[in-house]
Amino acid sequence: MNFNDFEFDSRLLEGIDSLGFTIPTPIQEQAIPVISQGRDLIGSAQTGTGKTAAFLLPITDRILKEDHGTGIKALVIVPTRELADQIDQHMEGLSYFTSISSVAIYGGTDGATFTREKNALTGGVDLVVCTPGRMIAHLNMGYVNFSTIRTLVLDEADRMLDMGFHDDIMKIISHVPKERQTLLFSATIPPDIRTLSKKILHNPAEINIALSKPAEKILQLAYSVYDTQKLPLVKYLLGNSKGRTILIFCSTKSSTKLLSRELKRSGLDVQEIHSDLVQKEREKVMQGFRNKEIQVLVATDVVSRGIDVENIDMVLNYDVPNDAEDYIHRIGRTARAAASGVAITFINPDGQWKFGEIEKLLGKPVHKGAIPGQFGETPDYNPRVNRGRFRKRFK
Repeated sequence: MNFNDFEFDSRLLEGIDSLGFTIPTPIQEQAIPVISQGRDLIGSAQTGTGKTAAFLLPITDRILKEDHGTGIKALVIVPTRELADQIDQHMEGLSYFTSISSVAIYGGTDGATFTREKNALTGGVDLVVCTPGRMIAHLNMGYVNFSTIRTLVLDEADRMLDMGFHDDIMKIISHVPKERQTLLFSATIPPDIRTLSKKILHNPAEINIALSKPAEKILQLAYSVYDTQKLPLVKYLLGNSKGRTILIFCSTKSSTKLLSRELKRSGLDVQEIHSDLVQKEREKVMQGFRNKEIQVLVATDVVSRGIDVENIDMVLNYDVPNDAEDYIHRIGRTARAAASGVAITFINPDGQWKFGEIEKLLGKPVHKGAIPGQFGETPDYNPRVNRGRFRKRFK
């Protein structure tokens, strides 16, 4: 099957061809016909499966063929600024040979950007990609008209609920026509997503794309350590990393800031990224990392999903992810496009049960390395330790 089989508008096919798309991914092959028929859809699919194009392509085709009036025709709600910006850029590429317009709306920007967003919303942009909080700010001003929306998309819905956006989402939806097509995409389908889908979807089709396993070329390694051993060990591992691009994940903003500061004191070329940075700062850091101007990036999970950075040599989990599937997203930043890469995880005693759940998801144990003797004794690895403390997080 190829994209010509979907009978898209010729202008859209030009955009697809210019981006080098040839064969649809499984989520695209299954979702595009359903969306093109106008049905509601709930899809379970991870980042990296081609999910974004799976909904942008049929939405764009529908606008080209059916919607010739003014007004906003599609609204995509996402959890983070980075994902909003990425989807907008993706839309820009797909619609390059058309007259369709799109805008990304998210917080952390200045007043001039807010004004540009207002002008887009009131000027009849075709597709809007937004984060919930920023869209609420515009809605509260009273000038947003969603009456022409035909398609509503909730992307990474599970993450939005985890971030506490349920009420904001429902408020936005209250402004959207009830007669619409609704598409909900989520990495997982827990009970709260089922409850949400029953509220906002009508007789949806359901598509489940299995969680992708890490690329075979990722060398996965873990070290069982005490918290006091983490910083000296990461400095040791980065000591021979000249010329390599490294992404380090921390579970909190405070640990991200602390680790970044300590590594800079060691003379390493390090920058940090987390939600406390304003958008322009985050964009500058990400661009520097993409361009290899920054060797080491210390980040929270704000960059674990939906960010395309090629040729990352190593991903290092300074903390074990709180969710087993977040491990897949994190280490998936390396060994992309058939390249090889290394993924290292530090497991403290409290994180052992969590890492045991990760190994269950992987279907095999991750090799445990031995740290040099100068770092002292390390804890034995026993994933049954602290089992009860973390069990609820993985249900």
